Order: sequence, then C-alpha cells, then structure tokens
Amino acid sequence: MKVLQFREALREAMNEEMRRDESVYLMGEEVAEYNGAYKVSQGMLDEFGPKRVIDTPIAELGFAGVGVGSAMNGLRPIIEFMTFNFSLVAIDQVINGAAKIMSMSGGQFTAPIVFRGPTGNAGQLSSQHSQNFENWYANCPGLKVVVPSNPADAKGLLKASIRDNDPTIFMESELMYGDKGEVPEGEYIIPIGVADVVKKGTDVTIVSFGKFMKVANASAEELAKEGINAEVIDLRSVRPIDYATVIESVKKTNRLVIVEEAWPLASISSEISHYVQRKAFDYLDAPIHRITNKDVPLPYAPTLIQEILPNVERTVKAVKEIMYVQK
Repeated sequence: MKVLQFREALREAMNEEMRRDESVYLMGEEVAEYNGAYKVSQGMLDEFGPKRVIDTPIAELGFAGVGVGSAMNGLRPIIEFMTFNFSLVAIDQVINGAAKIMSMSGGQFTAPIVFRGPTGNAGQLSSQHSQNFENWYANCPGLKVVVPSNPADAKGLLKASIRDNDPTIFMESELMYGDKGEVPEGEYIIPIGVADVVKKGTDVTIVSFGKFMKVANASAEELAKEGINAEVIDLRSVRPIDYATVIESVKKTNRLVIVEEAWPLASISSEISHYVQRKAFDYLDAPIHRITNKDVPLPYAPTLIQEILPNVERTVKAVKEIMYVQK
C-alpha cells in the first residue's frame, strides 16, 4: 500500500488508463496549462500532449457536446466540470445526449464517457456553487453515478468508470482533494454498484456516501462510546445502488439511518427508505431516519452552513431516537 492524496489517486487512475488506451482523453477548463483547477491533472499535459489533455473555453454546453459526439465515434473522453453546479449549463448534452443515445439508436451507438468534478458544498461558496445533483443524475436511466469517499475507492472506481461503456457521472469534493489515504499498489478496479461495509455492527445501520462518510464514521465512533455498535455502509455509487448490502445489514441491525448531503425531497435517502420498507419492513424495529440538508439554498455565513448540513450531533440524536434511548 502507498499513501496518496485524493487528487493524486484520481490522477493515477487517469494516467494509467490513458497509457493503456489511446482513445482516452481529458478535456475541460484549465485541465492542461494550469494543471487543473484543483491540480488533479498536474503533469498530464507534459506526458500526453495537447491533443489528449485539452483546455476549453468557459463553455460547458459546447465541450460536453464535443465529448458526447467523440464518444459516439469511438473515443473515451473524460470531461471535467470545474464544479457540477456548472454542469447545469451542459445538462441537455448529458441527459438528452449521452444518457439516451444507446436507447434511441437501437444500440447502434454507445457513449463511453465520464463526466467528473466536485459536487456539494466547499465552504463559503454560497448557493449557486454548493449544490448536490447526485439524485438528479441518478434519476435518469442510461447514466451511472459514482461518488467515492476516499483515495483508494476514487482510483479504483474512476478506472472502472473510464472502461465502462455507459456514460458515468463521477462526483468528487473540493474538500476532499487533499485528503490522504492508503491506495493499493499495482492494477486494481472496484466494480461500480458494490457498496462497502466500512464497519460491522449489530445495533443500527448507518448508510452514506461521498464526503459525508466522514460524518457517518465519526457518528459511529461517538455512539460506540455509549455502547451502541453501529454498522456503517459506504454506497460508493448511487446508480446503481447496492440495495442488497443495505437490506442484509438492516435484517441484522433492525434499524436504519441515512446521512446525505442533499435536499430532502426526492433524495437518494428517500429512495433507499422506500426500498427498505418495501423489502425489509418486517425486520424494522423503528422508523427509518434520514439526515439531509435543510430544505433551503446553502447560505454564505459559516454559522448557517453548519446549521443546515448533516452533522454528527444530528446523526447521533437520530440513532438514539430509533433505539429509544433517552439521553
């Protein structure tokens, strides 16, 4: 094992896949000459040249469309959005283009393309730069949506996404690019759609994904101090969702709390809650609880940001409520 930053793990994945397959290329704003807005693509221009590491104008609709067209014609583009908030400018190309082309062409065309970049809040960036669209994209048939939580998963899942023949939304976090973690040496790939049971437990299941796995893990540590043994599951991807792993855990613990950085209406946690009560209702000893953002645009003030986002205090409180622990 070696220790890499999250950004370095992503870079290794792209470098390895571009060396392996000449049809893979990277395109986006500042990815080449500036080495990437978050230095994810540092040094890639020097190795692969300007035909495979391509700077674009500030025109997401345009370069996303170029990517979709090139994917339909045999290439495997990686399209970097400086933030997924800006992907809204290109969402027609993603939803009406990449996601639907295989179905609409009767299988004559595929779009093996990866759209990647940061999602969610990154501090005091206010409402238009702090949104989560994982559930939006996961709602669209034809797309896969991957949200890694650590460097090892980031590398293995990005390599899987680049090789996949379906268009994949690969969502990262500005707040995680500097995070360090152990990454396996050599070639490895993590299959899309397989959740990770990060911690085994017996009393309650806590499910999350992306950077809010930190809240899930920290909550489990706090609960352990009070004798509550939580099982923690990292979904890794939200389309497809590994329902089976969640169901098996709930059958064992009989309780479920879902932590998600998203608005509550039609969230991933809403979908999981529905599925679990549908498939494992008789195993539940308490209502499912979910911890999401408050139902407002994210403000600028740091005190309000902390009030709105999921946190350890809210998660621990939810667990105690469904365990009927009055403290």
